[in-house]
Amino acid sequence: MKNTDLLTLIAFAKNKNQKAQTQLINLFWVDVFSFVMKKVQDEYVADELTVSVFSKVLAKLDLFDPNFQFKTWILTIAQNSIIDYWRKKARENEDSTDNFDGFKNHLALSPEELLISEEDQKQILSIIESLDSNYKDIIQLRFFEEKSIKEIAEEQNITVANTKVRIMRAKKLLAELLKNKESDD
Repeated sequence: MKNTDLLTLIAFAKNKNQKAQTQLINLFWVDVFSFVMKKVQDEYVADELTVSVFSKVLAKLDLFDPNFQFKTWILTIAQNSIIDYWRKKARENEDSTDNFDGFKNHLALSPEELLISEEDQKQILSIIESLDSNYKDIIQLRFFEEKSIKEIAEEQNITVANTKVRIMRAKKLLAELLKNKESDD
């Protein structure tokens, strides 16, 4: 793709044109996924990180400087996401003994405290239920049934790229709704 065509596509994507955003994701998906996969060596994690990278790319398109290569910019975002992933993983490993203490404390929770966490779960599930059926189905298949993107695409009779975009949008929408719900409370 010529640079001028790419810049035009980026401009449309900045203006929330969904076809342009999908085309942009399709153009660079393999590059980003391959880059991430080399670093994390786990297909599921690479899938999740790649979706996250494109979510960040679309959210920050206005920060892209056309004087630089777009692919380099995306791969820089991917590299930073990978670094964040490994930092988080290292913290989880450090906190593994803390988690055991938390587990012991969970056993000592009062019935009221247990009820509160159940209420949080019900709230999340009710927000998921309120979503558009496309997003609700995607969340159900991906996070509750833990199906792969390819399996979801086949089951929903849509392309893998469209599945990835829907997962990204569903996660973003769910996060916004949860954030709004917290600010209401």
